[in-house]
Amino acid sequence: MEQRAELVVACRQWAQGPVPLRHTVLPGGGVMSVRTVCLGWHWQPYRYARTADDVNGARVAAFPDWLGDLGRAAVAEAYGDEDAAQAFAPDTALINFYDDTARMGMHQDKEERSSAPVVSLSIGARCVFRFGNTEGRGQPYTDVELASGDLFVFGGPSRFAFHGVPKVYTGTADPAAGLRVGRLNLTLRETGMASGDA
Repeated sequence: MEQRAELVVACRQWAQGPVPLRHTVLPGGGVMSVRTVCLGWHWQPYRYARTADDVNGARVAAFPDWLGDLGRAAVAEAYGDEDAAQAFAPDTALINFYDDTARMGMHQDKEERSSAPVVSLSIGARCVFRFGNTEGRGQPYTDVELASGDLFVFGGPSRFAFHGVPKVYTGTADPAAGLRVGRLNLTLRETGMASGDA
């Protein structure tokens, strides 16, 4: 519980900027219902950059080493493989805030140049996490309920599986962690990009 509360405090600080929490505008003009802030690298559809040219042009906040340690601990727990955990070197985090009406459509995390696993951490309201296949957005998929503190790691053959969040449960937030409403999701990733790629 203490670690969740510390993460909520950190997320609130990151949400202030230098690139603030915002709704991402999609290439077709649609606006995502979740609000996002990035660390290390700025994600915008569908690429990474060091600066948030679609927001305010600022360089995103640095990806902290301690968050990488959290990601490696998650991989160690999920894989039961300390070597795989030590090889995991995340350099970006996408932090999404879902209010009770926000959703995430089925999508792949495929802008990265790395096939390293993705670590996803949930804090706050329970949600339905829909984990699909690598071929398309439709079935087969599995609906998993994620609660505050749950970690979900996907790698190997499932690294590029389509996934989304079709439902957030109202009234299930985690006040003890500092969230009275909504859900935070932190995804830690290896971009596979070097500084010169920015």
